[in-house]
Amino acid sequence: MSADLLDSLLEKLAAGDAGAAEEVFRAYEPYLRMIVRRQLSGQLRAKFDSVDIVQSVWADVLQGLRDAGWQFLDAARLRGFLVKMTRNRFLDRVRHHQRVLQHEQPLAHEDADSIAQESQPRPSEVVRAEELWEQMLALCPPAHHELLRLKRLGLSLSEIAVRTGMHEGSIRRILYDLARRMSAQRRTTSPSAEART
Repeated sequence: MSADLLDSLLEKLAAGDAGAAEEVFRAYEPYLRMIVRRQLSGQLRAKFDSVDIVQSVWADVLQGLRDAGWQFLDAARLRGFLVKMTRNRFLDRVRHHQRVLQHEQPLAHEDADSIAQESQPRPSEVVRAEELWEQMLALCPPAHHELLRLKRLGLSLSEIAVRTGMHEGSIRRILYDLARRMSAQRRTTSPSAEART
């Protein structure tokens, strides 16, 4: 964006034009994000993003323009102000998160193994899951077994559609119909249904 165009947008911005504010933000955002990304370490990337910094700076600038009457003579001065404010905001976030990062420790290998073991299903859950799986296969025609296997692996409807050549709507209907049949079967085999017979 040319300096003349930015200067005219700056005049509109000073007059409170919201559309101009959006255009100015879009003009400066990539540059300000680049400033943050150049200084952002891998550890800090897990804590915050360049977008977080730039958006918080811009929110403060808009508030300053609206409430405090901030004014900038030209686009170069606005740019310099935004760069300085972005660097300061970045340093504030770094200071805040560095205290946290100093106390963080990587998970020991033994701890990771124990967490993985704790998340394993109990034997009774495995048996119930297998019984449910067998029940689903029994209620479904063999032509739909591959669809069920893919769903069991966690694939989405669109991924199943690609692999099977079926339409997503058809897959959804088959799964809904299976759920309905399983629900009906549970109702007929529940203890209250057996007591009534």
